[in-house]
Amino acid sequence: MYSSFLPGLLSLSVLMANCSTAQTTPTLPPSATTEASTAVAPVAVQSAPQQIVEEPRMGAELGNRYLPLLKGKRVGLVVNQTSLVGRSHLVDTLLRQGIQVKTIFAPEHGFRGEEADGATIKDGRDARSGLPVRSLYGATRKPTPEMLKDLDVLVFDIQDVGARFYTFSSTLHYVMEAAAEQGKTVIVLDRPNPNGHYVDGPVLEPQFKTFVGLNPIPVVHGLTMGELAQMINGEGWLAGGKKAQLTVIPVEGYTHATRYQLPVRPSPNLPTAHSVDLYATLCLFEGTDVSVGRGTAMPFEVVGAPTQPATRPFSFTPTPNPASTAPPQKGKLCYGLDLRQTNGDIGFTLKYLLDFYQQSTDKANFFNKGFERLVGTAALRQQIIAGKSEAEIRKTWEPELGQYKAMRKKYLLYPEA
Repeated sequence: MYSSFLPGLLSLSVLMANCSTAQTTPTLPPSATTEASTAVAPVAVQSAPQQIVEEPRMGAELGNRYLPLLKGKRVGLVVNQTSLVGRSHLVDTLLRQGIQVKTIFAPEHGFRGEEADGATIKDGRDARSGLPVRSLYGATRKPTPEMLKDLDVLVFDIQDVGARFYTFSSTLHYVMEAAAEQGKTVIVLDRPNPNGHYVDGPVLEPQFKTFVGLNPIPVVHGLTMGELAQMINGEGWLAGGKKAQLTVIPVEGYTHATRYQLPVRPSPNLPTAHSVDLYATLCLFEGTDVSVGRGTAMPFEVVGAPTQPATRPFSFTPTPNPASTAPPQKGKLCYGLDLRQTNGDIGFTLKYLLDFYQQSTDKANFFNKGFERLVGTAALRQQIIAGKSEAEIRKTWEPELGQYKAMRKKYLLYPEA
């Protein structure tokens, strides 16, 4: 089963795997405020049938640990609609504390998280606070020296979903790189990874380094943004081997075994907890002719294409909407699968990709030029064409994946169980 985030703020719940007792998701404390620049509103929902345990405390909620680092400093915030402190936005929280916030930096989908996939984000001004908003998904994806010249500290607080091609991790990389080059401090206010309980997929090969994959990590990296920041620094992955002046404010009460359900939609096309679970698996289809449901009310929960057999049990037609203004296979009837009732705990799998290739009526045009950028390896396309099984393909990942898992342990801030 799955639950919808809706456009606003949902009740927080922390879900432990392998539990079956149904509970009602608790509402947020009535004492919390909603003076958020992103105008979110609380909505009570029914959780999936899981056991609710004590909620973790986000790094942003631990003001006693980072506010002293910001006093008297000129601060830039790398934030979006997920940057909440309880029910208040981080921007409002810091301004109320007298912190000298000078600039907001907006990643893909914008400061409010409302822009369509791939849309260019423009510079602007936040109507509520009056602060300038500088785009990191437009003319530049890395803060320029001019953007940073009047700042001392950059605070990064954005919810990630744990997949290499989700671009917020690349924004983090470039923020750290620019800060290292300009002598600025970076503070990461950490948040749980909803897919942080496992590691899987091929490790990115250097020749496929792009904004949808900057670092040599697997598809499902099993790190929080704070842990990834430490890895980027520790492994010397910033340009020129530079290291950022980095401080991570960890989450309290979180382990990598904790199943965390996001309180806010992390981006327009991940509207449910189930879509977040399926994202790493289904995003590989974006390198093929198969639609993942962009342009429908079910993105990353359905898959289909005109080149699939009409006997497939489900069909849909993508049409432009605010979340996807030019969806793949726009206006075409797509035959495929409805995965909304599947078990999201299956983890990362190739079974759907292999099945859709085998059933395609146009195998010559099944893959597009973006496939390797997403999977991060030249081998997978050829393995699929050759008819290799998932087990055979996985064996080819094992050496690099094993090395990554060993390296990952050095940077973990939270127990595995």
